Amino acid sequence: MANEIRVGIVGIDTSHSTEFPKRMQAPDCPPLQKVEGLRAVSCMAFTTPFQNQEGVDKRTKLLESWGVKVTSSFEETVKNIDAVMIELNDPALHLEYFKKCAELNLPIYLDKPMADTYKNGKEIYDIAIKKNLKVCSMSSLRFAPALFEALKKIQKPDYGYFFGPLGLAASGSSVVWYGVHTFEMMVKAMGRGALSCKTVKHSNGVVITVEYPDKKSAVADMQEGCFSYGGVLRVKTGESVPYVVDVDRLNTDLVRELYNFLKGGLSPVPLEDTLHVMALLDASERSLQSGNTEKVPQ
Repeated sequence: MANEIRVGIVGIDTSHSTEFPKRMQAPDCPPLQKVEGLRAVSCMAFTTPFQNQEGVDKRTKLLESWGVKVTSSFEETVKNIDAVMIELNDPALHLEYFKKCAELNLPIYLDKPMADTYKNGKEIYDIAIKKNLKVCSMSSLRFAPALFEALKKIQKPDYGYFFGPLGLAASGSSVVWYGVHTFEMMVKAMGRGALSCKTVKHSNGVVITVEYPDKKSAVADMQEGCFSYGGVLRVKTGESVPYVVDVDRLNTDLVRELYNFLKGGLSPVPLEDTLHVMALLDASERSLQSGNTEKVPQ
């Protein structure tokens, strides 16, 4: 269709490289998951520690059946597009490919987490600000309706408990790679300004305590193999509101948010929030390695 936003996808090692185009244009996409107005036209495919050649071939076949041109060439991928999605599971590659995409002067969605370290995330942030680029990067958990409903009841929590899975990264930090989901919920609820993180490893995951000014605090509880999300918001006077996320609608909610951004609207998440999530992840991983409380980069 003439009015569709033409999207180029860089990377194929994450499920989002097929789940997002499915919602844009797959003929068999359920109507409730369909997001009109976007069309994936190209994808740059290559192996990473997170995806072998067999997986790449399988996803290539699926994308091509939906009319997506799959290529190994970055230049071919970004030809005649209106927006770009960096869909790389390996956060160590994000800075490299963000720099390439920054030269296009197009709206960029950088899939979570922002980078592998705060240092690299800050470089991405600085490039975006210097070039005045339209960039957003976030997890779908930020848009979970259950979290929004909880925040209607407690708009400014003093304490928060947030739980989610700890996926095991094929390369690099599992806390950074998968903890982003839980920390997105935390930053959405608690805001920016966290001071420190203390990570404690146990037999099946990690528990991370985050300290804020004014004796406020939050806990991120991540378990291996337990793929559910939720939490509890609390205030000093004692009121509390629990919530549990409906994971079946997460990808659809995120693509809907991205549609308005990719067609020229404002980012649904301030880039400062994304950088703060990266700072929390970085401090949490450093605490895991050192056994000490670590300061959150500001």
